[in-house]
Amino acid sequence: MIRQKWWKILCGVLLVYTFIAGFLGGVPAKPILNETIRNLYFHVAMWFAMMVLFIVSVIYSIRYLRTNNHKYDIYALEYTKGGIVFGLLGFTTGSIWARWTWGAFWSSDPKQLGAVIALLIYLAYLVLRNSMTDMDKRARIGAVYNIFAFAMLMPTIWIIPRLMESLHPGGMGNPALDTHDIDARMRVVFWPGAVPGWTLLGVWITTLRIRLALLPERRESLHPTPNQARKLRNA
Repeated sequence: MIRQKWWKILCGVLLVYTFIAGFLGGVPAKPILNETIRNLYFHVAMWFAMMVLFIVSVIYSIRYLRTNNHKYDIYALEYTKGGIVFGLLGFTTGSIWARWTWGAFWSSDPKQLGAVIALLIYLAYLVLRNSMTDMDKRARIGAVYNIFAFAMLMPTIWIIPRLMESLHPGGMGNPALDTHDIDARMRVVFWPGAVPGWTLLGVWITTLRIRLALLPERRESLHPTPNQARKLRNA
């Protein structure tokens, strides 16, 4: 499926639909939010894409620990990087949204603090990996840390902020994205367009990075060094 084109075309179509309907389609006239509610198609949808990428990443980390297949470590690393990128994009679009609705880019809101903590934990994953030169040690410790990072993602973003008073929708147990947050006009753009569109874009970018990361190994398998060729003959 990854090498097929249909889902990449679908990704482009969904994002074009999201941009056109997102900027030109009708939205509910809500106090304070006004036209900024259109950012839902970007800010929230990018967070959904981030979550999907992190979930795939932790699955590959578990698969690496079970099989010791270096390919799965590369998959986990690249999906984590993709998740971080979409997390930063989601945080940036959220800060811009906060500027026009809360009055400031940063308000020390529990949701903002939780998002920063979660992203810093994942950025530390990259720093940890780069601090080790042994490939096997780096992959194994990185996989364990990635599982820990994902476990911390849930309370910092989804649990603790919902238990505290917050300016952000979803605070104090109030669920976001219910009938009071968006109407039918926005749902037909958000769910079938924005969420799968941004998610597919994240997967697309990540698969390209994975193919680049695997090129050296494929080159060695096609053109082995004399020592590698000798080992293959003796195997």
